[in-house]
Amino acid sequence: MTSTKKEKTQNLLSGSNFSRRNFLGKTALGGLGIAFLAKSNDVAASVDYVTQNVQRSSSPTDLKITDLRVANTTDGPILKIYTNQDIYGLGEVRDIADPRYALFLKSRILGLNPCNVEQIFKIIKQFGGHGRQGGGVSGVEMALWDLAGKAYDVPVYQLLGGKYREKIRIYADTPSSKDPEVYAKRMRYRMEQGYTFLKMDFGIGLIKDIPGALIGEKFWEGQSEWDQSRPGNLSNTKHPFTRIQITDLGLEKMVEYVHKVREIVGYEIPLCADHFGHFDTNTAIRLGNALEKYQLAWLEDMVPWFYTEKWKEITQAINTPTLTGEDIFGKEAFITLCDERAVDMVHPDLASAGGILETKKIGDYAEEAGIAMAMHFAGTPVSFMANVHCAAATQNFVALEHHDVDTPYWEEYITGHKPLVEKGFATVPEVPGLGIDLNEDVVKEHLKKGEEYFAPTEEWNERKSWDRTWS
Repeated sequence: MTSTKKEKTQNLLSGSNFSRRNFLGKTALGGLGIAFLAKSNDVAASVDYVTQNVQRSSSPTDLKITDLRVANTTDGPILKIYTNQDIYGLGEVRDIADPRYALFLKSRILGLNPCNVEQIFKIIKQFGGHGRQGGGVSGVEMALWDLAGKAYDVPVYQLLGGKYREKIRIYADTPSSKDPEVYAKRMRYRMEQGYTFLKMDFGIGLIKDIPGALIGEKFWEGQSEWDQSRPGNLSNTKHPFTRIQITDLGLEKMVEYVHKVREIVGYEIPLCADHFGHFDTNTAIRLGNALEKYQLAWLEDMVPWFYTEKWKEITQAINTPTLTGEDIFGKEAFITLCDERAVDMVHPDLASAGGILETKKIGDYAEEAGIAMAMHFAGTPVSFMANVHCAAATQNFVALEHHDVDTPYWEEYITGHKPLVEKGFATVPEVPGLGIDLNEDVVKEHLKKGEEYFAPTEEWNERKSWDRTWS
């Protein structure tokens, strides 16, 4: 290359509006053209000149994972995967889960290219489990997709095959009240906020203090439902074994409760029902039939998800749609539920199910069976945005749950475009990765007591076992 040509090239590259296209156009007019590159003695150097001002997010093929750290907040453990380049990925371990579910995986992913998301998922999948035990694998998978999107400068939904919708319909969790009129007014307020899909809580806890409403409930009195240290308490006893039954009086009171809510909410808005508490299959069928005339969108988790035959029995016996799945890890159990036509809808929690792609696979399989997918969510905006991208890319998606509508600081966890939810819908972001970054001050403010902000985790660097599950 002569000095004159080199000066011309440098002048072209230094322009504020430089792009690969206008460069080639200008060089062609100037007699340089493509032949200029081919005849150069140093093609690589010439390409560097041509592309030095072209925006790149990273060099994806050279990306390596260098670290994994956690900020354990009161709303869920947020994790951060670092790389050898100037990008990182954000993920989240499911709410009320132990961040060590994710930290354990660090030694399995160090040095790997985060853009090979499915390959890494298959490496770590064996360490996930149902319920919160799926939180580590799922959180890492979220962060990998965030990294891949940033590396290739596209939103995560685009890496999943594109989007079906611009906005994601939200259904809002609403604090319950034993007074149905108070609760109905709260639901009405949700409608005024713009929500077009509502969820109500009216389990057996609402009627347990009514004499004669429940059979067998007194046996469990005085046992904390959330006490994990007591394996034999009500919370930790599977539904068929509690032997709690709802009497005719109890059914009457529960029906009365739903009736008053429906009177205020009306029938134009879908209204679904959350978990009811632990009772047997026969009681579930009686309750489902008693509520039929109120046209609820679904009845949720009436028995544990793994009782496929019991779910099938309930689904075939009632006309209100049935739904389960928030505690299932991996697509396999969902495939069984769909193949057996055991439920009318599936309900994965992306932060338990295995992350973004695994949840999309669940939705896609259900779609082939004519089964719709709602999505369970509770956590920080990090996991929320992972759900938004997955929902955008999955055709049979119905609505996404939101547990923190009334938490004033919730959206402040992140920077960027807000509000995340407006008039009952979340807008799908058009920026690379998940489309979010953390508000450091707010995350620090809501760390659990004694926790540090993304403290070093060198103790998790060393892999100390042979993981292969086959010979």
